[in-house]
Amino acid sequence: MTDTGLTAIVPAFNEEGNVRQCLETLAFADEILVVDSFSTDGTSEIAAAFPKARVLQHEYLGNGPQCNWAIERAVNPWVLVVDADERVPPELGREIRELLASGPSAPHYRIRRDDVFFARVVRHGGLGAHGLVRLLRKGAAWYPNKRVHADVETRGPAPYLRHRLTHYTYRSFGDYVAKLQRYAEWGAADRFRRGRRAGALAIALRPAWRFFRMYVLQAGFLDGGAGLAVCGLQGYCTFLKYARLWEWTRMERRGEKVPLPAFEPDAAPPEAARA
Repeated sequence: MTDTGLTAIVPAFNEEGNVRQCLETLAFADEILVVDSFSTDGTSEIAAAFPKARVLQHEYLGNGPQCNWAIERAVNPWVLVVDADERVPPELGREIRELLASGPSAPHYRIRRDDVFFARVVRHGGLGAHGLVRLLRKGAAWYPNKRVHADVETRGPAPYLRHRLTHYTYRSFGDYVAKLQRYAEWGAADRFRRGRRAGALAIALRPAWRFFRMYVLQAGFLDGGAGLAVCGLQGYCTFLKYARLWEWTRMERRGEKVPLPAFEPDAAPPEAARA
């Protein structure tokens, strides 16, 4: 292990249609750590056949806790987090290796994504614009204990890398709708756990606002029919999330047990991430 060593972390569950293509783009890493959530397909077997790859099994209680657990088990000082439905283009891989070799000026970096829907890159509607912290020094930052859409909590600036990840989030209409339903459920659970509640007004207004913001204010219309479909589906996801939160709010008021999914117990971040 050297100070420039890099571990690529790939959380995965039933990703046999994606994991091979993802891992092929990570050959530049010194170690590949695939954290599988007990897949029932061939994900683990495919991943185990790759050079540099280690496959670990761990129960999925949210992408934040899953990534924290994996980072602690990386053998290198630098970590790159890549989802199984993402690819690292060669130019991004070279940029990362050159950055580490030259001595990074920050402990964490953001990477934007090109989101591919309906066989085309959707560049508007706010997708991929802000970037996510995906390259970080081990122990320098921490993921919050959230079920979904947990971005790294950092102290200080996180510069952007020049090149982008490619995100193949859409495989089929049915697959994407099922993903949105899972995300809506988990997003509602995250909010309820943090004390958020919802009434009928939230169900009526928040989906409409989400669609208007993405399609009009963030120019989703510039992506044509794909942009319309994506913005509409995101509005649908928001509707499901707040409808579920509304249901749980009513259950709580009636004194009924709310069936939240399991969460990882809250834990303090590493000392380096708090400093």
